Amino acid sequence: MKSWVESANDPATDFPLANLPFGVFQDGIGVAIGDYVLSLATCAQAGFFEELSPATNGACESPYLNGLMALSADERAALRRRLTGLLAAGQTQREGIAMAMVPRQDAVMRVPVDIGDYTDFYASLFHATNVGRMFRPDNPLLPNYKYVPIGYHGRASSIVVGGTEIERPQGQTKAPDGAAPVFGPSRSLDYEVEVGMYVAQGNPLGTAIPVDEAELHIFGFSLLNDWSARDIQSWEYQPLGPFLSKSFATSVSPWVVTMEALTPFRAPAFVRAAGDPEPLPYLYSAEDQRRGGIDITLEVYLASARMRAEQLPAFRISRSYFRDLYWTPAQLLTHHASNGCNLRTGDLLASGTVSGEADDARGCLLERTRRGADPVTLPTGETRKFLEDGDEVILKGYCEREGVARIGFGECAGRVASR
Repeated sequence: MKSWVESANDPATDFPLANLPFGVFQDGIGVAIGDYVLSLATCAQAGFFEELSPATNGACESPYLNGLMALSADERAALRRRLTGLLAAGQTQREGIAMAMVPRQDAVMRVPVDIGDYTDFYASLFHATNVGRMFRPDNPLLPNYKYVPIGYHGRASSIVVGGTEIERPQGQTKAPDGAAPVFGPSRSLDYEVEVGMYVAQGNPLGTAIPVDEAELHIFGFSLLNDWSARDIQSWEYQPLGPFLSKSFATSVSPWVVTMEALTPFRAPAFVRAAGDPEPLPYLYSAEDQRRGGIDITLEVYLASARMRAEQLPAFRISRSYFRDLYWTPAQLLTHHASNGCNLRTGDLLASGTVSGEADDARGCLLERTRRGADPVTLPTGETRKFLEDGDEVILKGYCEREGVARIGFGECAGRVASR
């Protein structure tokens, strides 16, 4: 499909007509189309959504996406059809619609969702194995890993939109030969490339979500960087897990790509090795096994302060694939609600670090540098075991398949503040 917005027809764009991701900018809720952002509030006020439900029109004028996310699947589908029609080639009301658009470079993006709760999973078998091997070489995976999706509850208040500067956290650390811990800035600051998914309609307290119905509760996906202070983490994580090493900042990309836009890029669930247990019945669905994965390519780039001063492009650290997760998005959501936990519209569930088997598919510096033993060399000759002040981390994500439009997620960037 072609759009009358010419930049949306560029094969390399992240935001063709087939995508139409939602975000929030200075004018309220917007949809990305090529190099522009379409204001839904302006469209609603101009009468372009008259045929849609009153609830849809009201949600389009909200300051967050939560109202849209809480709509019925039919109402959301009707809005998507209407937006596609407004932006498709052949539209006769271009001039009026163009009045509701601003150049994307002029849009000041915000966290798109009023996030009530945030959960981070550990769904990459390769990541869990790589990290476990550093600490337990003979037994990298704990016995429960292949039976239960592992996760922890994160901190919603410190979630920031991509582009926000990140302050290096303070915390307790203890050297291996130290007699006691000390308090000070983390010296092992790391990123984690992840995918976040937002809950559409939730479930009442005390009820579960069957795995075959889980995708009805998923609104869409964004990029996510779970900033991590590895030295603080290694001292505090036993016996209860991550705490201050994770809660200081989490970056999310400004655009939320919907489930509908990702339909052409569905993939089979991860193929488990011979001898691995099958998912327990509440996590098993033949349909989810057939197409529960999503084929998203994830890339991590790093630009040091020196690289920027020398006008060098950001250096790609890794490339990994969302389809390689051990658990599907539906399984993660179903497991979260399986004990009767009530998920709510706008809740954020993150995948955990997305890694692959190859060295250049490791989704964080802890893995990529083998805990600092094998530093990454940048084009300037600088080396990195962990992040230094002034380093900028840029996450990118996209879906590509022959015969369909490329779907992108934009970028999720964050620069470590210089002291």
